[in-house]
Amino acid sequence: MSSTPPDSAAEPIIEVDSLVRHFGKQTVLNGVSFKVYAGDTFVIMGGSGCGKSTLLRHLIGTEKPTSGSIKVFGQEITTMRADAMQKLRGRYGMLFQSGALLQSLTVAENVALPLVEHTRLDAGLIDTVVKMKLEQVGLTGHGHKKPSEISGGMKKRAALARALALDPPLVFSDEPTAGLDPIMTAVVDELTQRLTQKIGATVVVVTHDMNSVFRIGTRIIMLGTGANQGRVIASGTPDEIRGHPDPAVQQFINGDPQGDGGDGSGELLYRETLLGLNETGLYSRSAIHSSQS
Repeated sequence: MSSTPPDSAAEPIIEVDSLVRHFGKQTVLNGVSFKVYAGDTFVIMGGSGCGKSTLLRHLIGTEKPTSGSIKVFGQEITTMRADAMQKLRGRYGMLFQSGALLQSLTVAENVALPLVEHTRLDAGLIDTVVKMKLEQVGLTGHGHKKPSEISGGMKKRAALARALALDPPLVFSDEPTAGLDPIMTAVVDELTQRLTQKIGATVVVVTHDMNSVFRIGTRIIMLGTGANQGRVIASGTPDEIRGHPDPAVQQFINGDPQGDGGDGSGELLYRETLLGLNETGLYSRSAIHSSQS
């Protein structure tokens, strides 16, 4: 992957312009602008409450901004119809805090969900793809287990297999190593890099783990807090971020920043993004029903 932005003639995969989000009188995102180019591993970092996860929700279309625009694959998503947004979601993978595996399904059924929802492959081909993806993340022989029967690191790897089931050109990852020890964090980082490079995916990662930031990031932005709440206070390559003159940036990367932590919403967010909401506001059950049949 390239560690520097491409020339200005290249079309960005994601383009965010002057994004603002208010919740009542509280401003969470304040004039956020950036571009993500093909081949980037683009990292969004910052302290707890800076708006990282809120920004991610805007990028995947589950929240609408107060003002500003977001283009994904050249399409403006802030005004996109629900059916068009659901179709667009078939072009990206998602890896969230805690893995967000659906507890009622086996590991294999979880990995199969994107294939059931977004393709017309028959059951035999889906089973073949699922086995291949589980093998790639070192989970051969574990597909029949429920998420409650595997370790935290295995859950993250199963979620990675699900995120990459469709070989998507774009992958979103929210605190993918939260709760893992340093060794398993490095394993998940290495797997993510290796597998996304293999399929040529562009990756957007939200994390507070500095080891991960500098291990996987090719371009990085940092969101501020306090007087700079929800603003981009630093942007650049890993070397540029390491040498950034802002004391707040240096304190964050050299200190012991605290992440947002898991809030139990990972499974809900996964349902929102993959399965979608139908016109009555209820979750589509087609993927779950198909995978269990």
